[in-house]
Amino acid sequence: MNKRIAQSFGAAVLLSGGVALCSIAFAQTASDDAGAARSMLQKAVAAVKADETKAIDMFNKGENGFYIKERDLFPFCFTKADGKIVATQTKQALGKDVRTFKDKSGKAFGQEIYNDAKNDQISEVNYMFGKPGAEQTPVPKVSFVTGVADLGCAVGYYK
Repeated sequence: MNKRIAQSFGAAVLLSGGVALCSIAFAQTASDDAGAARSMLQKAVAAVKADETKAIDMFNKGENGFYIKERDLFPFCFTKADGKIVATQTKQALGKDVRTFKDKSGKAFGQEIYNDAKNDQISEVNYMFGKPGAEQTPVPKVSFVTGVADLGCAVGYYK
């Protein structure tokens, strides 16, 4: 094999290997989102049990690992008494009644989240929701939901 062909072949192998590694890294990130969301919810429950006021403040500020921006993972919480959202990274949702949320197909996923906020039990709610920057194009999303004290809390991830 002459030197030029060998260099081209080496570059092609290197490039295809890089593409394969990027694909593997992406696949691992996508498949890890469910585990990361469930783990974050468990951490959020522990924080609420330790100090509810401090936990809500941390969730709203995205502090102490309660916001993974590149994966759009964060806890959101609402009061069980009236469904009002008290913690979220989606600031326009603060103070809104979670029970009123519907996806573009009309599914009342907010009511389902509210109903599933039971202490010591984690449920999954599936719905369609737009990713940040592409809100007009809903994609499948799952929220893990539980109840803790007088709150319902959830962490959602995109499938």
